Amino acid sequence: MSSASPAPPSDPSADLGLYGARAVVTGGTRGIGAATVNRLVAAGARVVAVARTPAEVPAGVRLVTADLATPDGVEQASAAALDHLGGIDVLVDNAGRNTQVPDGVLTATDHDWQVNLDANLMSVVRLDRALVPHMTAQGHGAVVHVSSNAARYPQPNGAPYAAAKAALNAYSKSLALACGPHGVRVTAVMPGVIETDAVEASLRQAAERTGRDLDAIREEFRQRLAVPLGRPGQPEEAAELIAFLASPRASYLTGIAVSVDGGLLPTL
Repeated sequence: MSSASPAPPSDPSADLGLYGARAVVTGGTRGIGAATVNRLVAAGARVVAVARTPAEVPAGVRLVTADLATPDGVEQASAAALDHLGGIDVLVDNAGRNTQVPDGVLTATDHDWQVNLDANLMSVVRLDRALVPHMTAQGHGAVVHVSSNAARYPQPNGAPYAAAKAALNAYSKSLALACGPHGVRVTAVMPGVIETDAVEASLRQAAERTGRDLDAIREEFRQRLAVPLGRPGQPEEAAELIAFLASPRASYLTGIAVSVDGGLLPTL
């Protein structure tokens, strides 16, 4: 992978004050993570993308493969990122996955709960523990946790995932309070339904499980959403918010959790 220095943004609208910033994005090869990597590159940041499996990344981006759901994977990823970047200014904790329980919350096993907690909470806690002290030591930095609207609007077949994301929101607020005096901001983004590969995979699984036509399930899914804006979101729309929160333009924002869901969340 190329490690050439980033070029200044050629498009003024891409300039977020992140030129030369050293950034790490987890889950950085698919969906919202990949879109965030592209947005930070467009802003002139130096980016390390972390993913469980090898994948193509934009020119100039360093890919680190590691399973962040394990302590060893976190140690490997953090060491490789720091070695490549020489420090860190932006951390986007995006990696996670929703291991659903089709038959409802009371059928969730200890394994179902542990898998969701490791992937969506402990992976973030461990990586922050490894990287955020480098930010506090230098007196500046930004952390963005990618949570989920499920944290505030849980569904019975996704209770372990929703609980893990709700815990992530609470942890995010606590970290913001701890790091604010050291010049480090911590925010959370809560995507609603975003059209990613993961959403497509879940629809395919539903089709296989029920024996129904995939196109019919996809159309029913869109109709059920009831999003006030009338459509699912795109990864680039979530990435735009993430990049803004990570940038100096959001210099007085910390300890908040922002929904990006087209108005779907029915609660205040």
